[in-house]
Amino acid sequence: MSLLPVAEAQARLFALADRLPSQEVPVVECAGRWLARDVMALREQPWADLSAMDGYAIRAVEAPGPWHVTGSSQAGGSMPAPLLPGEACRIFTGAPLPVGADAILIQENTTRDGDTLTGSDDPIPSRLHVRRARSDFTKGATLLKAGSRLGPAQIALAVLSGHGVLPVGGRPRIALLSTGDELVPPGAPTPPGRLPSSNAPMLAAMLAGLPCDVIDIGIVPDDLDAMTAALKRAARADIIVSTGGASVGDHDLVRPAFVQAGGTLDFWKIAMRPGKPLMAGRLGDALFLGLPGNPVSAFVTGTLFLLPLVRHVAGAASPLPSFMQAALASPLPATGERDDYLRAFRGQGGVVTVTSQDSAATVAMATADCLILRPAGSPPAPAGSTVTILPLD
Repeated sequence: MSLLPVAEAQARLFALADRLPSQEVPVVECAGRWLARDVMALREQPWADLSAMDGYAIRAVEAPGPWHVTGSSQAGGSMPAPLLPGEACRIFTGAPLPVGADAILIQENTTRDGDTLTGSDDPIPSRLHVRRARSDFTKGATLLKAGSRLGPAQIALAVLSGHGVLPVGGRPRIALLSTGDELVPPGAPTPPGRLPSSNAPMLAAMLAGLPCDVIDIGIVPDDLDAMTAALKRAARADIIVSTGGASVGDHDLVRPAFVQAGGTLDFWKIAMRPGKPLMAGRLGDALFLGLPGNPVSAFVTGTLFLLPLVRHVAGAASPLPSFMQAALASPLPATGERDDYLRAFRGQGGVVTVTSQDSAATVAMATADCLILRPAGSPPAPAGSTVTILPLD
């Protein structure tokens, strides 16, 4: 198979993956999830003309008074009696204005003697300190679009509009497999030739901010039958993610095990660095994503493929990461035939690449807060030039 451009591989990955069925979920459990349908307002906000200040509801044309204070209005109370000419109503923030009133005289600008109220000589415009009825939204208005993510502000809006449950995308189950005879569990002794298995904890940490359930299948040895059996067990999940064994070496058995398990491969090898030996396909109802084994490549491909895939199946309208432009602090050489994703950090003088771009340099990876995208065939970039970056925070 020829090397696929990153954008084409992402599009093919999404085409393989069906969105999960929607769920009706209480609003208190919806944070971070994506709407499956548009949200319409079930009520009006504000429900009436409301006061934005503590003071007195009056007729603006009657300023500076005097007025006769005849009643009061507070939030949560009953609607006050209509205001007759020459009358004022004591009012508090969030309370409804009586019929006939069109402005609020704040209490700091008043003088009251018993039930007689006067104001300053400053003119008062109509609707001063009034939150007009339906000025926020009207009943039946579309407030939130399908595919939008629900954060604190969106949840508050949905609740204020009358909703207690919301239709959201499903919560995908993701099975993680770490492959390789050299791997040992985190924290276990590492005699010569052995390596702590870091990819599954790293990917689980990357997925922690998304609405999904992670299942760690564990470490699978470099054995065709064992790997085939592990893939079949993992096929109960919505997404299977393996790390390691995706290249062409004698011990890279993920591809033959995937085929032996009944999987259908869609693409393999991407025109990117690091992360070239990435593969994707389907195994039964599960979508399969085979990431490279070294942590840096797994991190970069996880950022560009796994996280967007999870967002896609969970209902996001825009699942791909957002790039931005930044100034380059030091020069970069020309690129070759693959897109380069350089680990970098943002400093006062611009974006700076980390000390090593080796795909095994995890200390350098841990200092990075962005990736610099250098498309294939890019000429040298001098310091001060603009580059495309993907923030990692």
